[in-house]
Amino acid sequence: MSGDAYVLSLNLGLGQPTGLPAAPTSGIDKHPVAQIDVRDPGPKKGGLGSGVVGDTIGDQRHHGGLTQAVYAYPHEDQQWWAEQLGRPIDPGGFGENVTTVGVDATHALVGETWHIGPVVLRVEVPRIPCATFARHLNERGWVKRFAAPGRTGAYLSVVNPGTISTHDAIDIERPDHDIDLLSVFRAIMGDLQAARRVLDSGVLSPTEHDYLAGTFSRRTR
Repeated sequence: MSGDAYVLSLNLGLGQPTGLPAAPTSGIDKHPVAQIDVRDPGPKKGGLGSGVVGDTIGDQRHHGGLTQAVYAYPHEDQQWWAEQLGRPIDPGGFGENVTTVGVDATHALVGETWHIGPVVLRVEVPRIPCATFARHLNERGWVKRFAAPGRTGAYLSVVNPGTISTHDAIDIERPDHDIDLLSVFRAIMGDLQAARRVLDSGVLSPTEHDYLAGTFSRRTR
């Protein structure tokens, strides 16, 4: 799929103190740079953390690793949130590495690939909002509020490493199924019908499939 999709902003975050014992540092406070280098960071536990060179993942138990190597968020969704919150949200404001234009991340299909120059990224899972994100936004009830519309952005793995530059075009190839990130998000958040559908499809990466299967099993005992 080709079109007018492109990279609006590329964003890096250095480690900053959070005040949270479980994750004392975080790279969620990101700022624009002209280029980023991406690579496969390896497993979540024991790997490099972020798939973006120079980016910080403070809590490597829950963030980073192969299926959360790069985080992308659409500029259009950020503008929607800016209207809801009554304040501007700059690129990088949600802690994303890549701020996109012309990409519908909510309905991105698991396994679709984004070709950005020499780099190939694969859509893996939605973002699950956490306490660090809520603290960063400083909005009351932010975790539930962010989750409600399902505009989560996309976590991506790195298929082909390389350098991404601001304003690079994004060419998207979609697989032949209909399991999108919104379906996966609803499944993770407790929709048992969505969970059955996602698990039966077999489209998730092995670690993500096992995580959802375990969650589903506990909820159906």
